[in-house]
Amino acid sequence: MGVLEGTVRVGGIPPKGPGDEAPEVGGTWQSGPPGSLYDALRIASFSLGPDGLVDQWSRRAERLLGIPARLVLGRDPVETLVPPTLRDRGRRKMAEILDGREWTGVVPYRRPGEDGGEGADGLAEIHVMPTRNGEGERAALCLVVDVRTLQGVEADLAASQAIFGQSPFGFLLIDTDLRIQRANRRFAAVFGGRPEDHLGKGVHDYLSTSEAERVSAALRQVLETGHSVTDMHVNGTAGKAGQPRDWSVNLYRVHGGSGRPLGVAWLGIDVTARKEAAREAAAARRNLHLLNEAGARIGNSLDLQTTARELLDVVVPHFCDLATVDLYEALLDGDEAAPGLADGSAALRRVAFASAVADLAFPADDAPHEVGTVHHYPFNSPAADALRTAEPRLVPPAGGHRRTLSTLAVPMVAHDTVVGLVKFARVTGSEPFGERDRALA
Repeated sequence: MGVLEGTVRVGGIPPKGPGDEAPEVGGTWQSGPPGSLYDALRIASFSLGPDGLVDQWSRRAERLLGIPARLVLGRDPVETLVPPTLRDRGRRKMAEILDGREWTGVVPYRRPGEDGGEGADGLAEIHVMPTRNGEGERAALCLVVDVRTLQGVEADLAASQAIFGQSPFGFLLIDTDLRIQRANRRFAAVFGGRPEDHLGKGVHDYLSTSEAERVSAALRQVLETGHSVTDMHVNGTAGKAGQPRDWSVNLYRVHGGSGRPLGVAWLGIDVTARKEAAREAAAARRNLHLLNEAGARIGNSLDLQTTARELLDVVVPHFCDLATVDLYEALLDGDEAAPGLADGSAALRRVAFASAVADLAFPADDAPHEVGTVHHYPFNSPAADALRTAEPRLVPPAGGHRRTLSTLAVPMVAHDTVVGLVKFARVTGSEPFGERDRALA
């Protein structure tokens, strides 16, 4: 309270000349909504005449400083408001101001008592701007800002900058037109460019049409109702390679000081790894269920063809969309030592087929085969390799079967002997086979 701090800006004011009146500009004035930044900062004003005395004292100044106009109008502001220990310095500043110098500083002040005695002390930030009256005499306009409020705004700004600059999550401020008004560095790091490169864009610039429409509807709902949306899952792509990503998004409406909606805040968290882990866990539970069901239903019969049909009843559609079972023709005829069994080149008979997809035949290495037909797999095919090695093999999609996404060829073993081949296929829209599926098979 014992220091008068400030910054002097020298700006000589030229004498007023003819034609200096401000031009009329139509349509530029409008009433601002209540609760604007002007109100939040608690700005007040007063003015000093050419004699250095207070000649105007606003109602805001009365409320902000707690000093009624009748106690200051027509008086020396230094004698009236400045504590005695700072008056000499205050008079020097006043002389500089009336000499046409702009000044900004934090000023300790004293509220005059009703009886003329000393009242309570306060602290205000004052911006003094030199002016001239109608006669060309120098005067000053003073804007006063409550220091505590200003410090609060500065703290809020620092917190906002920390969120936008340092948050590990994607953060957006979306305006009432559903356009990005601010984006933080994390969002820009995911989608490329600088934060300012994303300003003015909408969700359609980042998401597929259907997903963008869904998200836009959620944004409009939050704007209209004020009800927040939490953990909304959004799918899209990011990065130069366009890798699929999953986000958990929280949306909440942002208001101005008067409660007027300014837009929607978007907080996005990348949950791709979490969703992948959830899919892995779900697949593990599904596979465990399949193993339990297979153990209960398969193998109760000594007839290989019956066992094959029981197998397909279990795996379609829980493990795959299509499946076939081929058994060695010689084994079905009772000849366990037929040539060609070991190298996978012997004839096989298709004994079972199941499909969860209507009107879709099973793609083979050479051509589709109906149940009951006898065929051979080419020696260099993945299916023949699976028969030779007794190890599962992935089969590339066959030509003309674009709907088939992934096929797995698995040797069928009985008493440590390969007796045939089971082929599982998943169509487009299903998850392709992976190592987990090969291990299960």
